Amino acid sequence: MTFTIDLDNHITAHGTPEEAAATAAPFDSFNSRQQLAELAKAWPAERLVAIWNSLPGVKPVQGFKSAKAAASRIWERIQDLGAPEQPAKPKAKGGARVAKGAPAKAKATKRTTAAKNAPKAQKAAKAPESAGPRSGSKTAQVVAMLQRKNGATLAEIMDKMGWQKHTVRGFMAGAMKKAGYTVESFKPEGGERTYRITQ
Repeated sequence: MTFTIDLDNHITAHGTPEEAAATAAPFDSFNSRQQLAELAKAWPAERLVAIWNSLPGVKPVQGFKSAKAAASRIWERIQDLGAPEQPAKPKAKGGARVAKGAPAKAKATKRTTAAKNAPKAQKAAKAPESAGPRSGSKTAQVVAMLQRKNGATLAEIMDKMGWQKHTVRGFMAGAMKKAGYTVESFKPEGGERTYRITQ
């Protein structure tokens, strides 16, 4: 089982690493407690609390003793995501909240096409794409960088957004394309990978 976590802290369970790689939104992936702990070291404490408190059926917390402790508790809690018995839960009236959470997404990831569509439905409900990116959002910040005459280097985007390389690449291929932008990727001779919005 491979898990992905996006910028909105949604955790999705995938049957294979290939399904996880097909996720459109920027994400980090992990398939062990150790990998999650490594990712958690770079996250602010507030994010770890938000991730835990967003999981269905947990008792909300104010904080954790350490990133390692948070990662361990989160790892234990998400082990039943995508389990065969999960699809029955959304049918129960008391499970209405669960239907919106990670277990329903885990169910959807059994087919690659559904896994690609699930995040799109969530994003569409949050903000209409036709109006352009929400002011101050991560998308708006990246768009501003890419609209500069010389665009922005991979390193600049990683530094400004606090992302890893694969997150930047996923964002360019997924969120930017979905938002209707055409992004040019090039590497000048002796230079760094650079991204720019083409007019």
